[in-house]
Amino acid sequence: MLRMKRILYIGLGTALLLGAVPFVTHAQELVPDTISVGKARVLEMTNQHDTVIPGTDTPATVQTLKIEVLEGPDKGQTPTFENNFTQLKEGDIFYVRHISNPLDATDHWTVSDAYRLDLLIWLGILFLMLLFVFGGVQGIRGLLSLAGSLILIFYILLPGILSGYSPILVSIGVASLIIIAGSYVTHGFTKTTSAAVIGMLITVSITGALAYTVVHMGHFSGYGSEESIYLNFNTQGGIDMLGLLFGGIMIGLLGVLYDIAISQAIAVEELFLAGTHMSRVDIYKRAIRIGREHIGALVNTLAIAYVGVALPLLLLLTQTYSGSASLSSVLNSELFATEIVRILVGSIGLILAVPITTFVAVWMLSKVSSITHTGSHGHRH
Repeated sequence: MLRMKRILYIGLGTALLLGAVPFVTHAQELVPDTISVGKARVLEMTNQHDTVIPGTDTPATVQTLKIEVLEGPDKGQTPTFENNFTQLKEGDIFYVRHISNPLDATDHWTVSDAYRLDLLIWLGILFLMLLFVFGGVQGIRGLLSLAGSLILIFYILLPGILSGYSPILVSIGVASLIIIAGSYVTHGFTKTTSAAVIGMLITVSITGALAYTVVHMGHFSGYGSEESIYLNFNTQGGIDMLGLLFGGIMIGLLGVLYDIAISQAIAVEELFLAGTHMSRVDIYKRAIRIGREHIGALVNTLAIAYVGVALPLLLLLTQTYSGSASLSSVLNSELFATEIVRILVGSIGLILAVPITTFVAVWMLSKVSSITHTGSHGHRH
């Protein structure tokens, strides 16, 4: 009898493990959550109080919201839930996230983001008005150049990288297209523009070689941020993250590089037109002096811009340094070393752009003054 019971138990256990019992098979089914995001309005805000996030000492404000969903599959619903994210008041418009699972009948509502599109539209209108009033035709050309650059980034750079092409080659190609197309659209097909374009292309080539060497010698992995880690998982490791780091450095350099190269080429042209008696060497020396002043301002601007973006990292650095970690170990971490490389490589590119662009402009524009002066007065003194 005891033996029969053992056999019965063993058979029942085997059936359970093999999924012979229907409810076990059903329990093993994975039903994904249904996620929807839509615009909503706060109907009522009640019971606002301060609390502490469980497991931490971080304070948070919690409020109970009754809302009305204005769009999407949940339109018309009026759920009530607790919110400890962005604080809202009655009548506010925001985006709500609804997560539901039909298997266990769970519903979870959270505030996704405050509604900012109206503000962004008005800010864009103000920008366009000031651009048209004070920038004139040149401002409109600059806007067209910006639109072209964004098109190249969103329709060539990003799809190319996501398709598995080398981020290094794609970034260099797109950077070159942005330089060439943006310069001629904004400033026209002139020798001055061509001098700036050639100077920028040479500078980008040298800076690119430096960036490539640094990211490999420094044994960077490209996973210095959470975004890089998430991207790697989303693409199943199909993107060269180190190449992506290189591409980010190159694209980030273009904006300020464009400014200094165009300024130097125009400075050389004006010096040739104003000082027809000066030699190429004199023009080069005077243009370099102008460029030095520009370098001081732009390097400071570039560094401060990166500091502004990386402000949370600096606060984390200060907090970590005050603890057990040493300053050298924190600076050596990829998280902070990546930002330092961005600043230094970008600044080196700006510094090199001045002598390179000035030399190219002096070589290409040396005949402008003689042609203009002869056409105006018939001879030179």
